[in-house]
Amino acid sequence: MTLSEVRTAAGVLRGRREAGVAVFRGIPFAEAPVGELRFAAPRPVRRWDGVRAAVSYGPPPPQPDVFGRHEVSEGAAGDDWLTVNVWSPDPDPGAKLPVMVWVHGGAYAIGTSSSPELDGGRLARDGGVVVVTFNYRLGVEGFAQIAGAPSNRGLLDQIAALEWVHDNIQVFGGDPGRVTVFGESAGAGSIAALLAMPRAAGLFHRAIAQSVPGTFFSTELAADIATACADELGLRPTVAELATVDPALLVVAGDAVTATMAERVPRWGQVAHRSILFAPVVDGDVLPVIPWRAVADGAGRDIDLLVGHTRDEQRLFTALDSLLGEVTPEQAAAALRVFAPGADGERRYRDAFPDAGPDELYELVHSDWLFRMPSLQLAQAQTAGGGRVHVYELTWPAPGMGGGLGACHGLDVPLVFGNLDSGQTAMLIGESPFPEAETLSAEMRTAWTTFAAHGDPGWPAYDTEKRLTQIFDTPSVVTAYPEEASRLIWQDHAFPVVPLIGR
Repeated sequence: MTLSEVRTAAGVLRGRREAGVAVFRGIPFAEAPVGELRFAAPRPVRRWDGVRAAVSYGPPPPQPDVFGRHEVSEGAAGDDWLTVNVWSPDPDPGAKLPVMVWVHGGAYAIGTSSSPELDGGRLARDGGVVVVTFNYRLGVEGFAQIAGAPSNRGLLDQIAALEWVHDNIQVFGGDPGRVTVFGESAGAGSIAALLAMPRAAGLFHRAIAQSVPGTFFSTELAADIATACADELGLRPTVAELATVDPALLVVAGDAVTATMAERVPRWGQVAHRSILFAPVVDGDVLPVIPWRAVADGAGRDIDLLVGHTRDEQRLFTALDSLLGEVTPEQAAAALRVFAPGADGERRYRDAFPDAGPDELYELVHSDWLFRMPSLQLAQAQTAGGGRVHVYELTWPAPGMGGGLGACHGLDVPLVFGNLDSGQTAMLIGESPFPEAETLSAEMRTAWTTFAAHGDPGWPAYDTEKRLTQIFDTPSVVTAYPEEASRLIWQDHAFPVVPLIGR
């Protein structure tokens, strides 16, 4: 294993070469957001003298340790939460390789770039791209509406990471003029927000949004949720009262609020039904308007966009709730009443899917409300705004965990990174990756890296007449958007800013 050194704007870094790729981990892109910087906008990192080792991931931001995620519980200690990692097949300033910057998902509350499934080595090596991953503030630290603090601190962290890429990526062999942001779930929602944020203009040139969630909060709802979290500690949601609170206690407070979601439905509505505590806030400043409106007005016109979702988005969550195959007619009817659009939404679903049982109806409306139709909404907004967009759907059924999860939420992550046997999402692939998983992964990696290099993933752009969509399966095909029945049900729904219902 050989060492590799580069000189960034803040100082010299020493990484190492792994399997033919230069790797630099745990590089600070901003000062630690603690002490006087707690709940503040990120501040550029200070210069250092000498050579800084960049061989270990930085510590994850404060978050719940869910699903027994060892990379959180056993990760590096410390408060340098804001770090980037870089994989480069050719760390020569003259290489001018395309750059792909990953924004991880996790409901804006969990996640870390040290997750094994997010190792960028294979994607960088096989695709001839520089891959960047990073951490950003989550939960209360990153997204709670706190008096005296800027909104959307997690999004501001993402912009700071992109500014670091713009200023430094050339010394790693990357081209700062060919930066693609890509992300899944909350990462895709973040990318939708970045498209609408004036502060992000010029920092990326292409975007890939995988399973975009449709939740963007009003300031009133976000403030009410922050008040509930602070109440758990006997405090008010202000910088003055929260700045000295142990970050771990804020995580505990958020968990306590999540445990009481059922009683909060009258005030918080649909997001309480889904236990969604955090999301980007449409505050009129950091995020001026909801992304669909900004993109339809042309905010993404000069950004090449790739958007898609999985077919069975909800299936994983249904399994985690121990409801797989167990949904009752009453539960399906309740889900349709809560999440289907319009006063006649339940009837329209039943008419559109006359042979669907309770399980299918439950999954369809949840999948459509949270991920599938918001993803399509973003694609359609891009065409309305005069931009170019390519659309895909992943329909290949996950063989792991008994093979009952279908093309569920998160399945695209190991396929895109090519890490089919490491990390939690690899459980969806199975103990021994199927040959067809390797084939499909290679196909998706090629599409993603080709898009990053040239703006064309290999299939026609989406339009409102043919609605051509790449279906990733074995074999893959290009066809009209396959979820037409759902599209028609949701075609007049605007996915507005989520309001505070009760007062």
